[in-house]
Amino acid sequence: MATRKTTGTLLLALPLCGQLAWAQTASADWTDRLPALDSTTDAAAADAAPSAGMTGTAADGTAAQVAEPPDGASAAEPLPSLPALFKAALDNDAKLASQRYEAEASQQNVPMAEAGLKPQVKASAGYIYQQSDNYYTNNPAYNPDNELSRVGSDYEARYQGTTRDQTWRLQLSQPLFSLERWRKVGKAEAQSAAAELKVAVGERDLALNVAKSYLDAFLASRKLGLLDAKRKSLELQVKQAQRAYDLGVGDRINLLEARSRLDQAVSDTLQAENELDNALSALERLTGRLPRFDGSALGDLATVDLPSDWGTADDWLSRTADNVEVKLGKQQQKVAEAETGVRAAGHYPELNLNLSYSDRSSNDPFRESRDASASVQLDVPIYQGGYTSASVRQGELSARASHASYTNALKLARQEVRTRLRSLDGDVRQVKALQRSIESSRLFLQAAQKGQQLGLRDLVDVLDARAKLYDQRIQLVEVIRQYLLDQLNLQAAVGALDTRDLVDTMTLLQRVSG
Repeated sequence: MATRKTTGTLLLALPLCGQLAWAQTASADWTDRLPALDSTTDAAAADAAPSAGMTGTAADGTAAQVAEPPDGASAAEPLPSLPALFKAALDNDAKLASQRYEAEASQQNVPMAEAGLKPQVKASAGYIYQQSDNYYTNNPAYNPDNELSRVGSDYEARYQGTTRDQTWRLQLSQPLFSLERWRKVGKAEAQSAAAELKVAVGERDLALNVAKSYLDAFLASRKLGLLDAKRKSLELQVKQAQRAYDLGVGDRINLLEARSRLDQAVSDTLQAENELDNALSALERLTGRLPRFDGSALGDLATVDLPSDWGTADDWLSRTADNVEVKLGKQQQKVAEAETGVRAAGHYPELNLNLSYSDRSSNDPFRESRDASASVQLDVPIYQGGYTSASVRQGELSARASHASYTNALKLARQEVRTRLRSLDGDVRQVKALQRSIESSRLFLQAAQKGQQLGLRDLVDVLDARAKLYDQRIQLVEVIRQYLLDQLNLQAAVGALDTRDLVDTMTLLQRVSG
């Protein structure tokens, strides 16, 4: 996979590929690949194997002619689409959904902070019922009904001591200068950007988890196919060894050894089935789907050629600044610095313009009024017991802590790049070594079979050669799986992981599957 650099949010910014389907074809005649037979044909062939003759040479020769282990089953099934599974995981993962909602909630901090710089308009209304006992209450000199009091009906409410007022007020306040409120806007914007990066980190982690579970399921299914072929081959050899022993031309040691290898193959098959179930369960949890890895076919592993031109380590290390966790650490440092600026603004004065209008109506005409006012208010903080200074110091320490976290994230990304590059180099060399070893083991198996026919080797040698060949093929698939994981993690370490990497992974698996 060639080195490339992407921009934008991790994975959602790129179109997901559609469902990928490959028809894996691998055919083999039962005379060439005996372990790939169905159960009926396999049993018939096993029963007929010793019938070529009753002599030891004929019986042993029949056992020796069992074909070398195939790379997999003869029929291939299409692989589930890894990009489609990741798309389903994006919609299904509850943790990622929570992070998205938190990011959306964090975005609302920006208009909330900007609101502090805009006019604040408030309207209020009220009704007041009041009973009083004062100088006017029940004073004959203010009784409107007393002709001697010489007062009009305006004093009736005061004489009775009961007033009913209706009031309403409209107020407007506009900050003219507030450094703290301006800086709160910058802090809110930094927090919103940090929340978006947290979502990007969640997407990256989800992509790696889906890919790992997918590769685990692929490995387990192919491993299960190889082990199943191995088990069928051993079952046939056990039958042949039993026939030879029953006819008196076989060795009991060969029979016991064949049964022991068969029991081990059955145990390994059960373990592979459990590994496949666990991987599928993980995929179901992540994606909400239960994909099927029914196919167990493998292509010609000897022709698998893994890309190995990765460029220099310095080129990769120079791109670690694009790692989403590094970006998040940098952004969190900006948030901490913005918070320190907000706290430091507490030392500065604030200037506000206030406008208001009020209207009061009452049954007491002397209480009625209409008032309009305008004022400019200056608030100067002088001393708050050292609170502001301590708060600023706390913010500075938090900013230093965030810077240390950013530095640590950068170092971890650089370490991850070095580790994955070394691992990829080792994977490629290990694949090549295993391919040579598989070819040597295949030739050795053929020689062991011929040696058994000539009486120069026994069945144990053939079983050893056959088991080694199966194990090497399983090991090769395991290394290819690790290579793909290292490849994806390397792209993630430099912030370049995207859907195309998932497609490239599927392409290589398709070549491995044949």
